[in-house]
Amino acid sequence: DALPISEKVEVARPATTVATITQLQVPSGREAHEKRDILRRLLREAKDLNNAIIFCNRKREVAVVHKSLQKHGFSVGALHGDMDQSARTAALDQFRKGEIPLLVASDVAARGLDIPAVSHVFNFDVPHHADDYVHRIGRTGRAGRTGTAVSIVTSLDHKSLAAIEKLIGQSIPVAEGS
Repeated sequence: DALPISEKVEVARPATTVATITQLQVPSGREAHEKRDILRRLLREAKDLNNAIIFCNRKREVAVVHKSLQKHGFSVGALHGDMDQSARTAALDQFRKGEIPLLVASDVAARGLDIPAVSHVFNFDVPHHADDYVHRIGRTGRAGRTGTAVSIVTSLDHKSLAAIEKLIGQSIPVAEGS
């Protein structure tokens, strides 16, 4: 007698964003220096900013944004996949302890890192994959806390933004005064 075969099928729920996260988009020109100007203004004007992760799509961009923020007097660390483990751990520890309030990161920081209380997420670059957006902004608004997620959007990002809005089932409002 053969035993009956039991199968378990799981369906993941579609990617959703938490209601405690305020999501905004800020329009920008295409040039990187324009985006960096906007990022600095957003950081200076942000309400209730305790700390923030600033996501870039490429490691090279992480390095440029990190250096630019340092040059402009911000206390900031960097985190990307090409850093050795000890450098990554050091940057994360400094960020967790509040020694550096800003962390410029690639998507290596979007998933699987335990950073409990992040007040803000900035997408310096809109992610190419809508799922990455959900993971990035999920770094804030955890455990019932409120959070703010701001994406700097250029004319080149409209296709990616449309895919994100379709995935999360809502449109992302343009920040007032942008």
